[in-house]
Amino acid sequence: MHSTREQVPEESDWSQRQIGYYRARAAEYGKAHNERTHMPRLVRALDELPVNGDVLEVACGTGQWTQLLVDRARSLTALDAAPEMLRIARDRMRGTKTRFIEADIFTWEPDRLYDTVFLAFWLSHVPPVEMEAFWNLMRWALRPGGCIVFLDDSTAKAEIEEFVAETRVPTVRRRLADGSQHLAVKVLYDAPGLTSQLNDLGWEAHVEPIDAYHFAGIARPRGSE
Repeated sequence: MHSTREQVPEESDWSQRQIGYYRARAAEYGKAHNERTHMPRLVRALDELPVNGDVLEVACGTGQWTQLLVDRARSLTALDAAPEMLRIARDRMRGTKTRFIEADIFTWEPDRLYDTVFLAFWLSHVPPVEMEAFWNLMRWALRPGGCIVFLDDSTAKAEIEEFVAETRVPTVRRRLADGSQHLAVKVLYDAPGLTSQLNDLGWEAHVEPIDAYHFAGIARPRGSE
């Protein structure tokens, strides 16, 4: 794991910086996704997760995961803040009934309820100061009996991330093929720690490792029908 000493400018701008990173990364995102050596294991893990009914995908990116969800859903809504990502996702999902929403999840309000909310490598981009509010939003978006399902990076990924100076919002530097540098939130969890945190926030959570670098989880509001 690497670190630098410079201070991150204006911590309150973390969301816009993160959106800017994904807007800039859209053109090369698919190549990086396809080269993931762990993809077969991640896809098998997704197959085991309870995705059904009316499904919301948060931070759908260019639609690589969206295409794996559509046949399991009664309806599918895919949300992302980066228009460049959404253009690629729409092209990928042409011919399906996928509904796309361009919105920053941290300011978005649901216009309907969902049976399943799917988060692929998004939870690690939620800063600790927003965790309670984010999971309250997830509760708001769920139909009674619904659940949140997620895949994400574990703490072992710290060895390949370039963390910047200690701040209230954990931040990593990402470098793109064009030489540009960007900042994004990155919070790494282990399965027991995340399970405990979600339980403290009022969720019944079950999180298990997929491999050394990834985990999968299911969370339901405590006391849901």
